[in-house]
Amino acid sequence: MIMKRTHKLSWLFAFVLLLGSSTQSFSQTLKDFFSNTSTTLTYLGIDYTKNKLINDPGGNASDIKGRLYNSMNEVVVNEMEKNYNITKAFNRSASVNTDIKAVTERNEKINASDIMSSNAGDFTRLSESDIAGCVKALDLKGKEGVGLIFIMEAMKKGEKIQEGKKTKQEESYGAVWVTLIDMKTKKVLMTERMEQEAAGFGFRNFWVSIIKKSVTEIDKKTYKSWKNKYGS
Repeated sequence: MIMKRTHKLSWLFAFVLLLGSSTQSFSQTLKDFFSNTSTTLTYLGIDYTKNKLINDPGGNASDIKGRLYNSMNEVVVNEMEKNYNITKAFNRSASVNTDIKAVTERNEKINASDIMSSNAGDFTRLSESDIAGCVKALDLKGKEGVGLIFIMEAMKKGEKIQEGKKTKQEESYGAVWVTLIDMKTKKVLMTERMEQEAAGFGFRNFWVSIIKKSVTEIDKKTYKSWKNKYGS
């Protein structure tokens, strides 16, 4: 009886040791990413599955889902070096890989009737567990290494306010979760929420500017603070 109990305790100890080793390995992955510029990065695209377009009654939800979401994803890939320099922003010594197939497939499953919203609270409704759910839903079979995904939370159109005889247009903002993941395990290594003011002509350019400005901010300021936070 004593021998059986000892055997069970040995297996329990081995399991706890393995669990601790796995957790340590997971935490070191993010540390390695920020401390080693040669760690490869794969750009996975913009996930719009949780996105809400707020205060835009004139928006065409079917067109947004069927065409514009894809168009915004494509412009980031096509203008990677010029306007969306993720390689530079994340301080990689080699160009980032690009593979937006999994995100594109997820965006195609969006229900167009869920896109529009008149609730201002939808701008700040997501949590880290929601982001983890988005990542878990991606088909990343066969992929390894660190992946970068932008998960849009909301795009809030500024309202028109009447001030006497003048009509004032409020600024429009977007909220996005910048997320690094372990593609093999689909674990979220880091997710940070950013807000940016939207600018530009046409729906696509106006709202994809949120990504452009986020990449610029990461390059100029935020990457350094993330490195101090996660890389030490």
